[in-house]
Amino acid sequence: MRAPQPFTGLPPEVLASPEFQRVCRERDFSRVFQLVKRRAGVYPSRIAALCGMTPSRVGEIMAGRRGLAHIDVIERVADGLRIPGALLGLAHRPWEVPAAPAAAPQGAGAAHTPVDEPSSAEKTVESAGIDDLLTLADGKVTRSTLMALRSSVQDYWRRDDEHGGASLRPAVVGHLRYVSQLMKGADGGLLHDLRSLAAELARLAGWAYFDARQYSTARTHFTQALRLAHCQDDHLFMANVLSCMSLQATYDGNPVDAVALACKAQDAARATGGHPLVMSMLHMREAFAQATLRDPLACHQAIDRSRDAFELSRNREAEAPSWVRYFDESKLIVDTGIALARIGEYARAEPLIAEGLRRESAAQQRGRAFHAFWLATTQLQQGKLDAACASAGLALEFAASLDSPRVAGHVREFHQHLAPYAREAPVIAFEQQMREVLA
Repeated sequence: MRAPQPFTGLPPEVLASPEFQRVCRERDFSRVFQLVKRRAGVYPSRIAALCGMTPSRVGEIMAGRRGLAHIDVIERVADGLRIPGALLGLAHRPWEVPAAPAAAPQGAGAAHTPVDEPSSAEKTVESAGIDDLLTLADGKVTRSTLMALRSSVQDYWRRDDEHGGASLRPAVVGHLRYVSQLMKGADGGLLHDLRSLAAELARLAGWAYFDARQYSTARTHFTQALRLAHCQDDHLFMANVLSCMSLQATYDGNPVDAVALACKAQDAARATGGHPLVMSMLHMREAFAQATLRDPLACHQAIDRSRDAFELSRNREAEAPSWVRYFDESKLIVDTGIALARIGEYARAEPLIAEGLRRESAAQQRGRAFHAFWLATTQLQQGKLDAACASAGLALEFAASLDSPRVAGHVREFHQHLAPYAREAPVIAFEQQMREVLA
């Protein structure tokens, strides 16, 4: 039997197809594999061999019974089928970097270069970093480049909601480096847009490391985002970054810093007119920090300001920046409940968290897992052991598809609170579920 011909990549017309580009952007691998089979003649068994999968797994993906979420598997698909990284929201793949040109044969008049001493051109290529090579390979930045990169950022945020941010770190940082290189050769309006994009990627990288509980690295990226936004004189985005840093300080046990950062974020937002939805979110950040400081009065005052600002925002929703529109009524309700739980007002907090959880979109897996654990905590603190374990079990169901050390931290913290009830049947059942989900 003849060996299969070496795979050299998908036909250009397949890669250029709007439908193929759309399903790649959406990471709908069922349709990706179907189009590869139908339009490129690459059958499932060959797809499996090229991508390091079993044929049965490829069949299940094509049938829609399985998906792909882990970044390393998605990278294997990109490399195996030679799908450019940008189409799948990845950094450029190593094979996309062009090989160095072959040396021209030396003629009689050619200058002699000793074999053990590279030419200056070769030295330049050897000393260039991978990011420089990628930029050289891509050439001029265009508006379509910006559109593709923005689409990748939107996709990263969607995946962060659905699966957590920890596994996104390599791809996001790769994109950040790439955009930083593109900025070196741009000017005018294009440089302005690239810098804004770099600021958003730096914030996203910070958030991904924050979700991975790597706070020092997260702070480095948040600081980079802050500097980029400052270069743009974009005070509203600076407020956004400062709010992320405030939340991280709350988690990191630095409530004094958290309050200072939240208040600074409010000042930055006011400098641009203080859009009420932005102010509502920032006041809630302050409420979290004040609750961690165990200051009930300041916490309640911040909650009241958040609610009042949210009411003002109802008539100006269309004007709100895209990055704050996640802060809707259900988020206001559930965050109010969490702030109250942080100051020990569990009976008031429980119905708010339950209502917010009921309203939340099914796509917000990580948020729902967090909120279900907070609901379980409020119930446990009121002596409702059965209800608490049931809510925690629901949280584990949400967490099953997540790669989020922050969520895992909530699991461990809640489990520690169950220690006095270790012999109770609901606790034993929860621990069994926890072992199955986190195995």
